[in-house]
Amino acid sequence: MSSPPAFAPPPGLRRLRLLLAWDGADFAGWQAQANAPSVQDTLHTALVRLGGEGAARPVAAGRTDAGVHAAAMPAHVDVPAEFRIPPEKLARALNAHLPPSVAVLEAEMAPSGLHARFSCTERRYTYLLLAAPQRHPLWAGRALHVPGPLDVPAMNAAAAHLIGTHDFAAFATQEDRQTVRELRALEVRPGSPVPGGGIWEVHVAGESFLRHMVRGLVGTLLLVGQGRLEEEDVTAILAGRERARAGANVPAHGLTFTGASYGGFEGEGATPRRPHAGVL
Repeated sequence: MSSPPAFAPPPGLRRLRLLLAWDGADFAGWQAQANAPSVQDTLHTALVRLGGEGAARPVAAGRTDAGVHAAAMPAHVDVPAEFRIPPEKLARALNAHLPPSVAVLEAEMAPSGLHARFSCTERRYTYLLLAAPQRHPLWAGRALHVPGPLDVPAMNAAAAHLIGTHDFAAFATQEDRQTVRELRALEVRPGSPVPGGGIWEVHVAGESFLRHMVRGLVGTLLLVGQGRLEEEDVTAILAGRERARAGANVPAHGLTFTGASYGGFEGEGATPRRPHAGVL
């Protein structure tokens, strides 16, 4: 297996690896926005308050949409060589300057050549569905409430047709990039029980995704689970490449970025040293 491309910080800076978690309700996503709070800006402001005036803007493994949560988002930041806070104390120091809705879980020197976005070889998401007759306040803002039961075997049968390398134009929104992607995992699994029903977790994995692709995939599987689409309809939707035929994007509040992998950097601190696969 060939070595991954190396990405070096600019002269005079050193690269740190961070692991972040946040509640997406307070942010317009990761990426800096002109008139809305972002995780990127919030983290950069905290770094500046700690004496990192010369720090570059942090870079994350993925650019989450507004309202999407993160349980374990790798990121890197390039700080001046003279930055005074040692990596082993940085997470606690940053958290003292961050709002309750975002936290740094880990901080350390980045492996040589690591880039949080371009070195990433897999990104993982989980979407939560609350299938129960009544809404549940403790799952508000974390799971999409679906009042009726879901045919989960049918959802997984349909999902199996979508795994692999395909043109996913039918599931993307306002996408001007090429639309062929490799979907490595798409599966509905049981989660926590609730009175009269339970949480279902839709697990999704791939190297990269199109705009709103994950939410479009879940919206389409949801129609299958409700009996509004058949298994074979999903195959036809994929082949047809028409966004209007697929399910609507499910709301952002049910989606959580749950982890990432870095082929060639594993075991060097590029990914969490312990599992971060669950959601909340």
